Amino acid sequence: MTHRMTRRVKVLAAALGAGVLIPIAAAAVPAAATTPAVSCTSAKAGLADKLQKDITAALAGRHGTVAIGLYDRSTNTTCTLRATSSYDSASTVKVTVLATLLWDAKKHNRYLTDRETSLAKAMITQSDNDATTALWKQLGMTKIKGFLAAAGMTKTVPGTGGYWGLTQENVTDEQKLLKLVTAKNSVLTDNARAYILKLMGQVVSDQRWGTPAGAPSTVSVHVKNGWLQRATHGWRVHSLGTFNGAGHDYMISVLTQDNSTMGYGVTTIQNVAKAIHKDLVPTTPGTAVYTPTSKPTEAFVAVPPQG
Repeated sequence: MTHRMTRRVKVLAAALGAGVLIPIAAAAVPAAATTPAVSCTSAKAGLADKLQKDITAALAGRHGTVAIGLYDRSTNTTCTLRATSSYDSASTVKVTVLATLLWDAKKHNRYLTDRETSLAKAMITQSDNDATTALWKQLGMTKIKGFLAAAGMTKTVPGTGGYWGLTQENVTDEQKLLKLVTAKNSVLTDNARAYILKLMGQVVSDQRWGTPAGAPSTVSVHVKNGWLQRATHGWRVHSLGTFNGAGHDYMISVLTQDNSTMGYGVTTIQNVAKAIHKDLVPTTPGTAVYTPTSKPTEAFVAVPPQG
């Protein structure tokens, strides 16, 4: 992916997936001052305690700041950690962009155009930044905020000046979004939900890391990740995933920052994901589990002028 650069913009930022939209001087989100404990509840006896113990163990010794959201409809299980802490969204906001596009199209009783369909596919399956920028500009702030209000995502603040990658999001709102995508509701039509899940299920192989790690072959996997490096708080590395099968219907959001490298953040997320999948959907000997085969790349992309 290439980007035009002006003479005033000769800076390279190590970020792929959302880095194209980073104002260098923007203020960073302060790290959490305390280390809260993982909190879990469940209608299934013993499951909450097991998840709390295993997620905590997965985070032991890991540096960085991690926020976690888990919800399983089948057992009414919820786990949270730093659920209300805000993070730069990086490319995870692309799910919100697509949901907004579909929500707005329904309001006007129309189908997506061929152009919109092409941009949406590139945005989700390849994390294409140019496609995201085009849809972000087309929608505009009024429609994006309108969808957030309809979705009850009250703490999500869209990035200004076109910097969608600096949208402020938290685990609580991302879990609200994934719940809308995975069950019948009045905000997104069944066709819209199916379309979002279809594209999240077609993400290119080298971007299928994160929350899918350790998912058994008996569940379907849908994912969208985000990664972004900034001068303060290091790498932001995030993963949103929904999983359905083996009698379970669950979603996981993991947002992280203060990672020394992108790979370090990926490993932290995958340690958490493996613990969750193992506890929710115990496997029998010989059951295949998903192991990301491609190491995510860290590339240099140009940072465009703000405006």
